[in-house]
Amino acid sequence: MDKSNKILIVDDSEINRSLLADMLSADYSLLEASNGLEAMVLINQYHSELSMVLLDIVMPEMDGFEVLASMNGAGLLERLPVIMISAETSSAYIDHAYELGAAEYISRPFDEQTVKRRVKNTITLYSKQKTLENLVTEQILEKEKSNLVMIEILSHIVEFRNGESGLHVLHIRIITEALLKQLAKRTNRYNLNAKQINLISNVSALHDIGKISIPEEILNKPGRLTPEEYEIIKTHSVIGAEMLENVPYYQDEELVRMARDICRWHHERYDGSGYPDGLKGDDIPISAQVVALADVYDALTSRRVYKPAYSHEEALRMIMDGECGAFSPLLLECLRSVKPYLERELHVRSAGGISKMELQDMTRSLIQSSNASNRTLALLEQERTKYQFFASMSKEIQFEYSGSSDVLTVSDWGAEQLGVSSVLVHPGRNEEIYKIFTREDFVDLRNRLSSAKPEDPIVTCTYRINVQGSPRWCKVIARPLWVMEETNELTGMIGKLIDIHEEHIELDRLKQIARYDSLTGLYNRAYACKAIEETLKESRAENRKFALLLLDLDYFKNANDQYGHQFGDRVLEEVAIKVRNSVRANDICARIGGDEFLIFMEYKDNIELLVDRVYQAIGGRYENFVIAASMGVALAPENGMGYDLLFLHADKALYAAKKNGRSHYCFYDDSMQDLLSVLSRVDDVDSEAGRR
Repeated sequence: MDKSNKILIVDDSEINRSLLADMLSADYSLLEASNGLEAMVLINQYHSELSMVLLDIVMPEMDGFEVLASMNGAGLLERLPVIMISAETSSAYIDHAYELGAAEYISRPFDEQTVKRRVKNTITLYSKQKTLENLVTEQILEKEKSNLVMIEILSHIVEFRNGESGLHVLHIRIITEALLKQLAKRTNRYNLNAKQINLISNVSALHDIGKISIPEEILNKPGRLTPEEYEIIKTHSVIGAEMLENVPYYQDEELVRMARDICRWHHERYDGSGYPDGLKGDDIPISAQVVALADVYDALTSRRVYKPAYSHEEALRMIMDGECGAFSPLLLECLRSVKPYLERELHVRSAGGISKMELQDMTRSLIQSSNASNRTLALLEQERTKYQFFASMSKEIQFEYSGSSDVLTVSDWGAEQLGVSSVLVHPGRNEEIYKIFTREDFVDLRNRLSSAKPEDPIVTCTYRINVQGSPRWCKVIARPLWVMEETNELTGMIGKLIDIHEEHIELDRLKQIARYDSLTGLYNRAYACKAIEETLKESRAENRKFALLLLDLDYFKNANDQYGHQFGDRVLEEVAIKVRNSVRANDICARIGGDEFLIFMEYKDNIELLVDRVYQAIGGRYENFVIAASMGVALAPENGMGYDLLFLHADKALYAAKKNGRSHYCFYDDSMQDLLSVLSRVDDVDSEAGRR
């Protein structure tokens, strides 16, 4: 018995599944699922092999109506019929099933002959319908293929005579299609749909057929054309249009009319300065306007016998500056938007390859059209198996989202790592998603994906993800999917999570090293300088007041000489603790040299009392060593509003304190201008002081 037709039976009752299997197993291959969620997994895995789904309505996890709605949204019901099986006989249930796309409805208890007859009739009907669709599709595709082949041959004859590589025709089509798609997004003025965009893009290849009548010595002249030669070149637009007007048949075909418009008017300019008819603005058909801009852009970015290729950036500048004639401002904005795409795509095509985007579009189109042969679908399924295998081997958590069915699928290895199901239905409102992300991070990721554009589609961000029950830093790399990249409406998404926890921790450690003094745990001089500069810059217009204190331990050399350097390090650690405890948490404390410390604090009034309290807190003893310090203080804005100048003045005040006997502090005043400075970067601050 031939069992080439495979049926999926979906029912939460094992006895019901067993009864149906007994009725059908002799004639069909069978798969079984106990709930809607299992059914969706099997449908996604075997949809190319299934001939029918027998689907119960009332089930846990995901009921039959939800499964039907998901299949309908994914376009599966066009080739995969569903017969609903249920004890529910209410007309409301039956009507709702048909509204969602069910092909038939069978009530329980099952009658064996009824089940067999309806299953066979439905599979036969869908099979005949599919055969007819394939036949019509093949005829249409063959006709379109013949038309495109003739267009390609004719256009490449022209390019061959023109001494060019043949890429010009391909480039014009790519640029034209990109501009038209962008234009359709921005305005409804020209009523551009997918069919018209495809037609204009294809017939754009005929824009220069009139050049077949131009002498080759003029076409391929390497130097500047004479005025007479230029006039001869200009005739190609009219000649091309006349060639199409004189075609004895198919004058009513839109393809012929569109090609004629493009041939005649692709050298017109928006301000009326073009030829042959001096048309202005939207009197020029939009097809000719777009091809005109595409022609100029490719001419600039491609090498010609009379010029080298300009960069894409330079070509855009020349067009925007009007060096190549006037174009619609709206079209120029479209060109600016698609320039990154053109840079990538024209480079790939010029290198003789096929873009990854085109491969994705071809595959998606093939699957959505359901016109693929069983062999092709089997090969695609094989690729899916390879993808799943490499996903498990790569140790990357890979995922895919389908907008039509609102289902998020996670690679098996990834789901195990995250502790979630491999299939998450309605992830936007599925609490299981928050086992992976925090709510805030999930909203952030969703917003980033919604804001992505086809010209810049890759979204990269870093979040703390729960992996095997522990939060770990992971990089999310995702790419939204759009149908043919023509709309901003998301149809799906692919992406992966990469564990970068160790790298992130190491980066934090390096940041800590770059920011903090390794012995005392206070900021180092470089970071303190940067933080103080930023604070002073932000506060220039706010009338805030600050004090910068420089401390130098007195007789610290004795500690090292008498007790050793390890003892000296412990003294410095003790002083650092005293410094930190004497100020507020948002004040800046740093070790800026061997036994020199810095404190930067904001104050409102009575700075003398505040400085004295800090100074007294630092004194004391560590074992047998008496801790004493000299301190210099400079105030902002009185003594400067830049770090270097403020530091210089505090340093001079410190020198004054040491000169007057140590173990006390001094505030900077003008009498100290000529004192020495030991710690400051003198060259830098002298120049700043001279500017004040």
